[in-house]
Amino acid sequence: MLLTVSGPPGSGKSTTAELLAEAFDLDHVSGGDIFRELADERGYTPLEFNKLAEENDQIDRDLDRRLREIATEEDDLVLESRLAGWLAGDHADFRFWLDAPAAVRGERIAEREGKDPERATEETEAREASEAQRYQEYYGIDIRDLTIYDLSVNTARWEPDAVLDMLVTAVEEYDADGDEGKTPVTGVDYEF
Repeated sequence: MLLTVSGPPGSGKSTTAELLAEAFDLDHVSGGDIFRELADERGYTPLEFNKLAEENDQIDRDLDRRLREIATEEDDLVLESRLAGWLAGDHADFRFWLDAPAAVRGERIAEREGKDPERATEETEAREASEAQRYQEYYGIDIRDLTIYDLSVNTARWEPDAVLDMLVTAVEEYDADGDEGKTPVTGVDYEF
């Protein structure tokens, strides 16, 4: 089973993906962890590395190529990244989108990174705009198009365990006989 968890920074992707992997005894692969490791290895903050990626598209393409390979070659995992649903495409059994208001996400990031919440929110919004532009340019993906996702959850409304319960219920209550068809992922240029 391949589950994807996508959403903007601070939406609870990592927390939820970890819990989801535990619930179904699946491996967990995080695009954010891979990106942060690459940034740290090169001596950059994630925001600085993101800015560098604006000038050097190979950074994004290398990361996205690896995530696409994982999605198409492996099974029994939760794949987590902003583009996980798009990169996994029709290989995913379920695609989940998590979100929360920008101020909430900024506070979460500020707490995680020891920053001022207002500054974290501003940086996050700048990062999102930058990434959205690059996703469109590189792959033809409109990150705001949520039609490919099976379920979208505002994680500011529920505690992590309740969000997990929703996703677990969606997977466990799935009945293939009643499935009228998941939304196909089309129009994506997977040229990395």
